[in-house]
Amino acid sequence: MSIAIGSDEAGFHLKEVLRAFLVELGHQVDDYGCFSAGAVDCAVDYPDVAEQVALAIAAGRHARAVLVCGTGIGMAITANKVPGVRAAQAHDTYSAERARKSNDAQILALGARVVGPELAKSIVRVWLDAEFGGEASPSYRKVRKIITIDRRYRELAGASRA
Repeated sequence: MSIAIGSDEAGFHLKEVLRAFLVELGHQVDDYGCFSAGAVDCAVDYPDVAEQVALAIAAGRHARAVLVCGTGIGMAITANKVPGVRAAQAHDTYSAERARKSNDAQILALGARVVGPELAKSIVRVWLDAEFGGEASPSYRKVRKIITIDRRYRELAGASRA
């Protein structure tokens, strides 16, 4: 599976652990930064990385993505601003599983200051293994509503620019 990964400086070390883990699992991983530790070498703000990764997901360049910052909150909020993207913050395996099965989330946001490397690997593995059931899913109707709301506001934004 093609997976995008990205972080700010707060998430750099965990991102590196997860990047290696994803490669070990056999996935093709594209790294969107931060590329080195330390604020001087990595002056990357999470909104910039989250937007870049979310745009790649929306364009269909990757099946899934993992974003890491200090808490995962800012990454998820920013990624969800990109039309067509559903990003979920998860710090436990149950929430990660539900993000896929109930919400069809393409992006998982994690907090490096909240979860350690081994738990993060477990969360990512569960999230990757979980699948949205499509029309057979009890959550299908709800996800369709999310998509409808997304489209409605995208259209409103387009109309307001005209």
